Amino acid sequence: MSSATPTPRDTGLPAPTTATPSSLPAPPSPTPTPKPTILHLGDDIRWNHALYEELGAKFHIERTYSMGREDFKAALRDRRWGDFVGMYRPFWNTGGEMGNWDEELITLLPSSCRIYASAGAGFDWVDTRTLATHGIVYCNAASACTESVADTAIFLLLSTYRAFPWSFLAARSCDPTAFHAANQHIAAVTHNPNHTTLGIIGLGKIGFRLAQKAMAAFEMEIAYHDVVRLEAREKELGHVRWCGELEALLAVSDCVVLATPFEGRAVLGRQEFALFKRGARLINIARGKLVDEEALGEALDSGIISAAGLDVHSDEPNVNPKLARRDNVMVLSHTAGASVESHVGFERLGMENLISFLGGGKALTPVNLEWLVRRE
Repeated sequence: MSSATPTPRDTGLPAPTTATPSSLPAPPSPTPTPKPTILHLGDDIRWNHALYEELGAKFHIERTYSMGREDFKAALRDRRWGDFVGMYRPFWNTGGEMGNWDEELITLLPSSCRIYASAGAGFDWVDTRTLATHGIVYCNAASACTESVADTAIFLLLSTYRAFPWSFLAARSCDPTAFHAANQHIAAVTHNPNHTTLGIIGLGKIGFRLAQKAMAAFEMEIAYHDVVRLEAREKELGHVRWCGELEALLAVSDCVVLATPFEGRAVLGRQEFALFKRGARLINIARGKLVDEEALGEALDSGIISAAGLDVHSDEPNVNPKLARRDNVMVLSHTAGASVESHVGFERLGMENLISFLGGGKALTPVNLEWLVRRE
């Protein structure tokens, strides 16, 4: 008789069951990690909807819409939006209702904030150095409006050489006498820009693109002044004159264009206007406060400056009436960068900065890295 251990069949007992993966109880689901928060300042996205969806997939987006300074400060104190890691302002004409970004506002930001990506080229309204000392990278969007601003500079350049403000105002007056005066006498005081020297203060993206356009369209000679010599851009442009001192640029230029950021002081005042070539022209497509407007008026009166083209003004939205009334000054309403193409680019570049920096640590268009205090 066999001594083998009986099987369940032998004993009449039910066969044991073996648990399968599908029959095991499901492990507890891990608690989802909350997405980092981005604070979107101002109006809704208008064009780059797919990219905004991508941003929303990576980050939780909070909105401020339109909010005045005091309400914004109170919301920051109350931590209404939590520990957001970045801020996004896609338009220059909305999302800035809280006024200048100075130390008062910046010190209220959560320590989690690492980046502020904003529309526009200029950043005189934000204290980028203080942001940097708080570990926050500021990114502008100058490259998005480069074409529009450079084109406006060309328009203003032609206006100053060809006395278009005089012709325009005479025609718009519907006064036959004014029309006749412009028609008969304007040729005696106007010139073509061809082969004259264009002096550019600030050979950044906009200044560089302006140089390309002026050389191609009018065969202008280019001189420039910047805080450092930009030899790679010189090589790309070809024959370009570097002026290490501003005084040297002013002495050789038939037309001077301001294309540099405002850093707290006027670049052109009485002392500088005295160094211009007599009869030179001035164009400002940067910031109004770069020019002492009273000194500019005096230079126009004396003939040192023969004409000016101003997209920007020192006390916006107030335009200097003494300058605006002159028929040798073209004034605009700070619209050099205003185009659909610029706004589409502002939207896109801000989001690309956020995704790139927060995803891999590299901002695309930072302006304050030299002062940045790194945080662990």
